[in-house]
Amino acid sequence: MALAVLAVFAWNGRQAGWGLPAGMVLATVAVWYVGDVLYNDFGDYLATVGVESLTSAWWQVLWFVVCFGVLLIPVHRMLNRQLLEQRSHIMDYMESGRMRDPEVQQRITKMGRSLLAAWLVLMGIGLYKIEGNAVGFFAPYLSQKIDPWSRGQIGGGFSALISLAAYLHIFLASAFGVLLAISFNPGTRRMAFAVCFLTLPFFIFDRTRNTMLATVLPGVIAYVFLRLQGSLLKKGAVLAGFFFAVHFWFLIVLANRSGMSFDTVGALSSNKETTESNKHEGLNMLEELAWIDNFIETNTYVPNNGERYFAELVNPIPRAFWPGKPMIGLDYAVARGQAVSGELGETTATISTGMIGQGVANFGRIFGPAAAALLMALWVAVLARQDLLGDNPARLLLYSCGLILTFNLGRDITLLVLYPFVFGWMAVRLFERKELKERKQAR
Repeated sequence: MALAVLAVFAWNGRQAGWGLPAGMVLATVAVWYVGDVLYNDFGDYLATVGVESLTSAWWQVLWFVVCFGVLLIPVHRMLNRQLLEQRSHIMDYMESGRMRDPEVQQRITKMGRSLLAAWLVLMGIGLYKIEGNAVGFFAPYLSQKIDPWSRGQIGGGFSALISLAAYLHIFLASAFGVLLAISFNPGTRRMAFAVCFLTLPFFIFDRTRNTMLATVLPGVIAYVFLRLQGSLLKKGAVLAGFFFAVHFWFLIVLANRSGMSFDTVGALSSNKETTESNKHEGLNMLEELAWIDNFIETNTYVPNNGERYFAELVNPIPRAFWPGKPMIGLDYAVARGQAVSGELGETTATISTGMIGQGVANFGRIFGPAAAALLMALWVAVLARQDLLGDNPARLLLYSCGLILTFNLGRDITLLVLYPFVFGWMAVRLFERKELKERKQAR
């Protein structure tokens, strides 16, 4: 009920910029927590975790929703105080058809050229690192995938630069999908299509579902709401068909991945029986929240007073400069029974705590959900800012990318998810400065 009430409130705030991002946060909570109960076997949770821990977890989900609703408007007004008179450009593009305006399209074309230059440089670096194996890079469905950005679990040396390239790759793949959807210039659309054709298979034929969503969904959403003509019913039908295809592909991925690799041949030859015998893994954040409560209750785990949030905050500092940089989530992985090996503390597997559970792991069962709600309210304000500044079409790329990344934050509020947005923001700022300089020179 609380989710439904707040969802109506968010929908009414869509013209102010914060409504759609807030709705995405609520949808994320609904999928990762409420959906956990509907999708997975709740009876198993009762048997393994216990009714008291599950009840406590439900109350914390409710407390998060309440805190999020209370903090939403004040945080938005604080962060975007100079933009409060602005209206949502996304809604304007959707309702007025202004996307077809010649001036807007001219700016989109210029933006596309800048994106292409960045993509060519990045692809050149990638091909150099993999000794020119273009088939493994651009067409993994024909060969074994080759990843020029691969690195160890614990960074060191030039791993920070490799990670930067990997996150830029994700942002650019997402950006060209949006560009394909919003450009009406034939040349720009052909260029965007060619880049998508070469870039997206790298992520689609992979084992990591969150990067599939981050790269493919922004373009689809932009196409449905900013280009596709017709009623909301028609748009909803197109989205439903796409999500069914995503669901089916994810089942194929689960059935054909082993360890850190993905069997492309096996995926392409998967049959109906193979996919029907599998369920999506990882949609169990309510279970993890209940386990955290159980561990706190039994003194197996003690909230770390913000240490995990601190580890997330300092993650951008390369380990080459700070060898003792805190590990992210190592303490909870140990509590969940994962083995630790090596001098740097590598684990057999990391365990996602969920956006709410992460707060509880940091600040306990009362202040933890409130802390997570504050962070998500800040994120909504950041996305709203991109919308309110969306007179520049480049901001649409950031907004679309960030909106989809919100769903991935359901597993953990972490820069490891948001880096494509962060580096994309840097690229957009450079583009805006270049555009401003050209305007001044033209006067």
